[in-house]
Amino acid sequence: MLALFLGLVSVVALVGSLSTMATPDVYSQFEAPSWALRGAWFGPLWTVSYVVLALAGWAYWRTDGETQGFALYGIGLLFNLLWAPLFFAGGSVRLACVDIVLLDFFVIMTVGLFCRRSRTAALLLLLYFGWLCYTTALNIAIIALNDIT
Repeated sequence: MLALFLGLVSVVALVGSLSTMATPDVYSQFEAPSWALRGAWFGPLWTVSYVVLALAGWAYWRTDGETQGFALYGIGLLFNLLWAPLFFAGGSVRLACVDIVLLDFFVIMTVGLFCRRSRTAALLLLLYFGWLCYTTALNIAIIALNDIT
């Protein structure tokens, strides 16, 4: 079953990767805040985040997790799937920001449900959420610094 979670998350990662490869210069064209990571860091950090996300889903599944928890997990995967194409390939930084804020909301809701069955799953999701908070803040900062309407 771990392979299933890794596979699902890998599809999301692949879509994100293809979106950034299709338009590799998008991120470098923006004025970024002083605390922004260099572009080369994003691939490895997203990879670690995706592995953590898959492990969280698997840990929850191992506890006979509730359907509602998996539904929220799936909604989160969908919002994650949409973010990179919106930000990079779609050229819609504002819509990507709305997407990632919704993703943040669903991840927190999922943490709450996962915590009822598996603290391990909830803690893993919190690690993933930490990365999402950074990415959300960066998305917001790029909008502010670049006067994106």
